[in-house]
Amino acid sequence: MNILAKNNWIEANQRYLKATLDVVRAAMECHIVMMSGESAADPERKREAEEKGIAAQQALQEAVSAMPKPSTVEALCSAFGLSSFERDILLLCTGIEFDSTFTSLCAAAQGDATKTYPTFSLALAALPQPHWEALVPDAPLRYWRLIEVGTGSLLTLNSLRIDERILHYLIGMQHLDERLVGLVQPVRDTGDLVPSHVALAERVGYVWRQAASSAVLSIVQLCGDETASKLAIAAAACNASGLKLYRMAASALPTSPVELDAFQRLWERESVLSGCVLLIECDELDATDSAHGNAITQLLENMRSPLVISNRERWRTLRRPVISFDVCRPTLQEQRATWQQALGEAAGHLNGRLDGLVSQFSLSTSTILSTSIEVLGYVKSVEDAAAIDEMSSVLWDTCRLQARPQLEGLAQRIDPVATWEDLVLPDAQRSILREIAAHVRQRNKVYEAWGFARKSSRGLGISALFAGMSGTGKTLAAEVLAHELRLDLYHIDLSSIVSKYIGETEKNLRRVFDAAEEGGAILLFDEADALFGKRSEVKDSHDRYANIEVSYLLQRMEAYRGLAILTTNMKNALDAAFLRRIRFIVQFPFPDAVQRAEIWRRIFPPATPTERLDVGKLARLNVTGGNIRNIALSAAFLAANAGEPVRMKHLVQAARGEYAKLEKPLTESEIGGWI
Repeated sequence: MNILAKNNWIEANQRYLKATLDVVRAAMECHIVMMSGESAADPERKREAEEKGIAAQQALQEAVSAMPKPSTVEALCSAFGLSSFERDILLLCTGIEFDSTFTSLCAAAQGDATKTYPTFSLALAALPQPHWEALVPDAPLRYWRLIEVGTGSLLTLNSLRIDERILHYLIGMQHLDERLVGLVQPVRDTGDLVPSHVALAERVGYVWRQAASSAVLSIVQLCGDETASKLAIAAAACNASGLKLYRMAASALPTSPVELDAFQRLWERESVLSGCVLLIECDELDATDSAHGNAITQLLENMRSPLVISNRERWRTLRRPVISFDVCRPTLQEQRATWQQALGEAAGHLNGRLDGLVSQFSLSTSTILSTSIEVLGYVKSVEDAAAIDEMSSVLWDTCRLQARPQLEGLAQRIDPVATWEDLVLPDAQRSILREIAAHVRQRNKVYEAWGFARKSSRGLGISALFAGMSGTGKTLAAEVLAHELRLDLYHIDLSSIVSKYIGETEKNLRRVFDAAEEGGAILLFDEADALFGKRSEVKDSHDRYANIEVSYLLQRMEAYRGLAILTTNMKNALDAAFLRRIRFIVQFPFPDAVQRAEIWRRIFPPATPTERLDVGKLARLNVTGGNIRNIALSAAFLAANAGEPVRMKHLVQAARGEYAKLEKPLTESEIGGWI
């Protein structure tokens, strides 16, 4: 509706409202004349009151014919099923707010100068076609809170007042009920959608259109971890259907049954008045929050207005119809197209580098757009190779930063600074590690360009098992890979994820993998023995659920777009069926004397002052690389405190301390002749 048409309707609606109020006023005046007893002695006054009523009805008919579309009064009566008597009660309460003469009419009609307000008793006596059903709590006036009933001993004598939201609606002014402000927030334009999400929005809109023409109102459920995309899809579906979208955090729902019922009625009424849809966001709802979980279930079961629920998984406890849609991340092609559009001319200079970016980072449309703005603001031009390299580097690092917040509360991020030079391993193990890096770097070419992903979607995740005793370099190797690939590395302690409560382990793992998907970070699951010991024959329910936990993690590892690394100190304790599903297995051996000597050569930073260190003698310490690092660090502190360079005497003292921690004797064959 354009502005001129809207203004015309507002003027016509106000004339219509005035005409309906005049009809009610005429009915009140006629009642006053009849109750005064003067009509028999003064038939002229009775005739005058009747003529006013007829004139008011004629004016109302003229106002009806002048309406370009139904008035707010008609729309309200139709939407909430008001009878003509209930409509007149509402109009009587409206007249009190608009016209001061209504207060005197109420007082005169009730024979009491102090009763300047309408009551049910007055309505039953003065208004046409009265019926007692209008007073009951389940009738529209009270159920939908169209009017407010005052307190008192007798219901029929309590004051009546129109609800403020309804009063403004009748005038033609639309606004959100103030009791809902702060609980729900309007969702406006959320930007363009990728084609796959446009198709989903059209399907959601179709569901609502079908519901409007039938008696079955289904809940629309948007599932997945693409929170921003789900919001955009719901908004697009509403825009296409001429509806307004509001969002509400699940944690904001009242949990008291009385308060929840009041909220439900208020929202259902608001949905009718302003044509809006409520989106309940359950994505971040704590699984242990049973109070809000029960409130959501109750609301979903009972709500009689269009409703969308956004959740990572399907809400399965409902008895009413639920239509679920899985919202996936934009496809690689859609992400690439979004990058190209957002970066503009700069995208052409990146050539194949954009493919590598899309392969590594699975970002939502909104994140891609915001990242592009940030990068273009930092890199002013791409006129030469150096500028292109700078832009590519900044773009990559910015994407890493965008993905970090999802994982920060679930795992410990390790800043990868170690390089291949810091890693001392046999050639065979180093070769496997370089092969792992090649798989991560080239997966887009092999999976997409060369078509392997189209052959099968299973087994595309890159998984590795690092086996070896503590201190042999497993975490260091993961750090080297992260540094080589310029990816974030997150350490997850599996022993803290495994829960004794059925189903909780899978939920914990799901949160980690879902959060990591956006940035394709390297996930380092430590202490794999806590979950992946040999699976025994199922003897009870706990054995069965333990096997389910293992199967779930294997499934997620095979589907994860990044690199998932598991570490274990006891490879032989792992189930052979589990090992077959791991793409790479790297055995980290206990370092021999030659390897220990090499570790000692590299252990001290160039800036560390040393004096007469004998690497050959140090290599006699029968310890792992992790222990060597601890000894070197402790010796450095001892030397610094003494104001001396690091010498063999400091290393002897540090070695004694390390061996004491290991509860292992330090033999003369190891330290003999050091000092």
